Amino acid sequence: MIFPDPSRIPTLYHEPNQIQDRAPTDYENLLADAIESAFAAGVWELEPLMARLNAEGVKRADGTPWTAESFEAEIARLAE
Repeated sequence: MIFPDPSRIPTLYHEPNQIQDRAPTDYENLLADAIESAFAAGVWELEPLMARLNAEGVKRADGTPWTAESFEAEIARLAE
């Protein structure tokens, strides 16, 4: 996969999570796929999303189940 050089993208179009300088990790891909699947199934609320991730065995990076608080913290961390 080729990543764009952020210095060549007009600032107006900069979205930090879209101009990463590395490929997503396996963990990030798994989480993104699980969230996308949940959205496609009509799961839009936070608590049902946590229940679905946990039921499907999609664990946090440390192997523990998701909570609303841990999910919000992880999404904020990944967005940095």
